[in-house]
Amino acid sequence: MPKRNDLEQKALHFVVNTGYQGVLQSELWRELGASSREGSRVAIKLEEKALIRREKELEGGRWTYRLFPKRMPASIETIVDCPCLMCKTMPDAIPQTTISPKSCEKLTGWITALDKPETDVNPANSPTV
Repeated sequence: MPKRNDLEQKALHFVVNTGYQGVLQSELWRELGASSREGSRVAIKLEEKALIRREKELEGGRWTYRLFPKRMPASIETIVDCPCLMCKTMPDAIPQTTISPKSCEKLTGWITALDKPETDVNPANSPTV
């Protein structure tokens, strides 16, 4: 039987790889090759550590939990549309000058647009950096 820390690491890795759709707790313990009891304990432990969140769900007439990662790894996709990446004045942009991120309208517009939920994305599950 693998150590609990090993199971926790494998479980967290698996949950994070499922992304925003999450994974059923029963699928997790099957993937880990663990018993339902071990899988449940590992999921509870990860939730206590605030690494995942568990939501109760009815699946096949039985109550179970769907596990979601609390944070996703940062990726280039989170900043690919940032106007600073292509800005010609970026080398001169420092907070003490007139060209500053503090007063940039393009950057402010991009940041406020991030806060607006898209139609197919749940804002509570939006990526974090």
